[in-house]
Amino acid sequence: MSWLLQYRIRLYVRDSLWILPAISIVVALLAAKFLVSFEAAMGWRGTVTPDTARLIMSTVAASTFTLVVLVSSAMLLAVQLASAQLTPRIIALIYRSPYGKLAFAVFVFTFTFSLATLIRIEDRVPLVASYLAGYGFLVSLTLFIVFTDTMGKMLRPSSALRRVGLAGREVIRSVYPSLRTAESKLPLPLKVPLVPEPRVIRNDEDGAVLAFDMSGLINKATKSNCIIELVPQVGDSIAAGDPLLRVFGDPKNLSESQLRNSVAIGNERTLEQDPMFAFRIIVDIASKALSPAINDPTTAVLAIDQIHHLLRDVGRRYLAEGQERDPQGELRLIYRTPEWEDFVQLGTIEIRQYGRDSIQVQRRLRAMLEDLIETLPPHRHPIQPRIFQTLRAVRQVVAVRCEREILKTGRLQTRKLSNDGFDVASQHRLAARQTKLLNPETDEYLANVVDLFVREHLLFGRDGWFAVRQAVETAEVTPVRKRHAEVANRAVV
Repeated sequence: MSWLLQYRIRLYVRDSLWILPAISIVVALLAAKFLVSFEAAMGWRGTVTPDTARLIMSTVAASTFTLVVLVSSAMLLAVQLASAQLTPRIIALIYRSPYGKLAFAVFVFTFTFSLATLIRIEDRVPLVASYLAGYGFLVSLTLFIVFTDTMGKMLRPSSALRRVGLAGREVIRSVYPSLRTAESKLPLPLKVPLVPEPRVIRNDEDGAVLAFDMSGLINKATKSNCIIELVPQVGDSIAAGDPLLRVFGDPKNLSESQLRNSVAIGNERTLEQDPMFAFRIIVDIASKALSPAINDPTTAVLAIDQIHHLLRDVGRRYLAEGQERDPQGELRLIYRTPEWEDFVQLGTIEIRQYGRDSIQVQRRLRAMLEDLIETLPPHRHPIQPRIFQTLRAVRQVVAVRCEREILKTGRLQTRKLSNDGFDVASQHRLAARQTKLLNPETDEYLANVVDLFVREHLLFGRDGWFAVRQAVETAEVTPVRKRHAEVANRAVV
């Protein structure tokens, strides 16, 4: 059996809800037949009359079938709610819920066992089978209560985000098992061998790259004395006819089917070898929460919390180089893997764009970046200050305007500034450029964020203005740039 077939079977079993209930039907039929035959051979008889036993079994079967219908309806309803309120990409996690599969299987088992026992009641009543059916219904009722409680909690945004975050951390630790230490070398840049005409293996189906058999490809390349390159990255969409693999060398015992069977293509991305997909799910939930139709910035903040945990976990690990070698040190496999910048940009840019009108989203993003800069090694910092500079510069721009207004009039007219709108934002940018806080290149990029501060009245109240004045008075001897930063840090919250 090839790796691809094993992977597809494992993925299908994990994502399917019907397999365990179908097995429980067969087990229930065999168990009922065996128990009734065993009791007849042992001469065991129930203490109730056959009519009473038939009534009990009929009641148990009807009640259990009702539970089966309720569970099926609850699962479909959960899928619809999760798709509408969170993101369609979380549906697979609902079908993988062990509680749903277990409850569904027990209900179907009890229903089938009760019917199988009912048709075998004649002039004698099976003792053990009757007790098993009755107590099975009690177990089913308990599982139904647990399932209802679990499903209700699982659909809450905090629980859904936490579940995706935990799954993402498991994937990160499996894909990047080694922690980055002071002795660790920086990942080498990806180098493709310079071969005039490599052999190109093209894809034969549309879909997304789900996973690939790393050890299998390394073994094939070692035996054939060649180098194999996986062209798309795990998670990328690929069409039929696109390059899937490149083979450098002259292997004569490697067929295209063998190589294609080492790469899994499917309709939807999975978390197994794709840590970026966990970020994608969380960012989609945050983006939908920030849409005008839903307008739930608190859910977006919960999403940023999980992104914060994932980024910290990724930042502490040694990211793969995308080059694998055989035991002799010869390069055998080349594949593309996300870099630290990819994780940071995916986790921040879209949320910052859609959350530009939310105070708490901008504040939480700033707090996340500050914490990552403080806690992660220095080699993870370059991308973060560039993103963090946006929020910090806005605070400095507002502080410049506030300080000049206070020093000139002794107070700041918040109503006037709010009514001036975009004109005030232009004054902010002009004042900042005069004090060398901004330059023409970053001015346009920060314009929308500065306007956001003005439109949303993110200037200060009476207590805030007192803090600004105190900051200005106590910072007169400090450099201009540092003074503005101190004013912003103390007064802009």
